[in-house]
Amino acid sequence: MPPTLESEEHKALRAAVSALGKRHGRNFDREALWSEAAKLGYLGVNLPEEYGGGGGTAELSIVLEELGAAGCPLLMMIVSPAICGTVIARFGTDAQKQQWLPALADGTRTMAFGITEPDAGSNSHRLTTTARRDGADWLLTGRKVFISGVDIADATLIVGRTEDARTGRLKPCLFIVPRDTEGFTRHQIDMELHAAEKQFELTLDDVRLPADALVGDEDAGLLQLFAGLNPERIMTAAFAIGMGRYALSRAVEYARDRTVWNTPIGAHQAIAHPLAQAHIDLELARLMMQKAAHLYDLGDDVGAGEAANMAKYAAGEACVKAVDQAVHTLGGNGLTREFGLGSLITAARVARIAPVSREMILNYVSHQTLGLPKSY
Repeated sequence: MPPTLESEEHKALRAAVSALGKRHGRNFDREALWSEAAKLGYLGVNLPEEYGGGGGTAELSIVLEELGAAGCPLLMMIVSPAICGTVIARFGTDAQKQQWLPALADGTRTMAFGITEPDAGSNSHRLTTTARRDGADWLLTGRKVFISGVDIADATLIVGRTEDARTGRLKPCLFIVPRDTEGFTRHQIDMELHAAEKQFELTLDDVRLPADALVGDEDAGLLQLFAGLNPERIMTAAFAIGMGRYALSRAVEYARDRTVWNTPIGAHQAIAHPLAQAHIDLELARLMMQKAAHLYDLGDDVGAGEAANMAKYAAGEACVKAVDQAVHTLGGNGLTREFGLGSLITAARVARIAPVSREMILNYVSHQTLGLPKSY
């Protein structure tokens, strides 16, 4: 199937999730929506069928996009099933899969993802959270920052680094750290962003973990890490497209109904054309997101990596522009709680910043795609 065309199954899924989102609406209860989405089989649709899933990244992106378009996006869908679930499904032991995947799929357990560090920024090669062996156990030490939903997650998938005995170089490894593990502490970051999921700084002070806390092969390094980061970019694109669609729909509705000098304001090209441009940009971003999800589900990690970065970039830009134009269309009403757009001004910027900035994506495309000299 060409990645630009949706199957009848995908159209049906989109319609069903849209109906779910509209039932919950903008003032949704996160736990109630999470539970219902899980019961309907939407939450872990990307996971293997034997563990309660049965689809792929393409299906999960539809779920998140449509919930966002209804005004009730679930941020932890990016983290728990998309990143953590994917990594465990691809590289976890049978025991880890049995322990986590059915629970991630049915919503009874969630998992956060800890990679970002205060001094590493976008450079994953400079992570300083280290893991060292102590007999049969592992000891983790380090700090993480801007980690979503740690307080509501049963565990966090922490990206640490182990030393290669042959070269002395540090290489990334992934560890499951239960929330109440001794030495694993969190501090909530005071954010201007208003979201159901909070942001945390984490400290790992000689956190002792059993050998089976390691996910995958300690020698696999970046391969395992990027298995989770590509779905993260795709799902962030879905999150942004949904948000942009929500803002645009409110603006279009207002422009149809708001009358000045006996004419709906949407009849004026100064209002209509920017909204049309916002719609075009969101549709184009969705096509790239669909391409990225299609390639990832086919197992083309290299092609999916390029497309996922482009999709995340395009979606972030389209979302910011759609939100900005929506607020501008409503004027003062765009900043009132009644219409629910003002808070999106801050939220939309997240899609430009996280999980990788637009500048780093431009670095990636200029170097990896265009073959220009590397600048970093």
